[in-house]
Amino acid sequence: MAKRKRVNSDDKKLKNGRGQGIGINYKPWLNIQEVSSLGRSTRLKGNKIPRQYEFLSDLERNYFYLLEYSDSVVDIREQFPLLPIEETLLISDELGIKHPRDPKTQEPIVMTTDFVVTTKGQKNTDVARTIKYKNDLADERVLEKFEIERVYWERKGIDWGIVTENEISKTMATNIAFVHGYADLGYIDGFQEIEQSELDEFSIFLINKLLREEFSLREITQHLEESYGLTAGGGITLFKHLVITKAIEIDLSERLDVGQIIPIKTVRTDFSEKVKAI
Repeated sequence: MAKRKRVNSDDKKLKNGRGQGIGINYKPWLNIQEVSSLGRSTRLKGNKIPRQYEFLSDLERNYFYLLEYSDSVVDIREQFPLLPIEETLLISDELGIKHPRDPKTQEPIVMTTDFVVTTKGQKNTDVARTIKYKNDLADERVLEKFEIERVYWERKGIDWGIVTENEISKTMATNIAFVHGYADLGYIDGFQEIEQSELDEFSIFLINKLLREEFSLREITQHLEESYGLTAGGGITLFKHLVITKAIEIDLSERLDVGQIIPIKTVRTDFSEKVKAI
């Protein structure tokens, strides 16, 4: 009976498209309701691929922020299943390692990799990445499961690796989180009725002031709000929008402080030409 329950559960997930598709059509094998006991979990809507993402830890979420902001990343698929389960069962048997099992039923469970990432080049390439805190790598059982995972991806001809907190800049992830929800200003209070021509005018004003590096971001955005009658906080909102849409590039490896001068590294061509004309 227990075995039939496991098969039906997996079949139901497959029938619902879990672990299948690419881009906006991808559905993760696991969602946070199913694994909430594993730790702090979150959901986010992506900007690059506008769908809901499921993360089982802060570290996964932070890694996602870095992936999505990267120009080299085309697609991100989280909680990716290692299917068919017969392949990981065979590998575990060959390695002499116990396959992960459901703690209640003791039936083998479908293993997952935290992220399968598609990067662009002359030919798009998939890489598989497992996210783990460094201290957890001292656990022999964790390493055993990772060995099954490694062999699985090796046989698929796909590069697999472990990413720890040492490779994920918390400062950069925090900065991206600060601006992440502002790619589309149409959902932000105070911006729904603003025409694109007006938004461009506000943006050019803001960029021009930032390039002078004379005042803090807070002072500049307050000046913008007073000059154009924007609601309080509208200037910072516009700044976030310019950063996340890469109209401007700033150093996200340093902690963002709105009370400080924020140097701009580059300005996107469509804005830089307009700024020069001022």
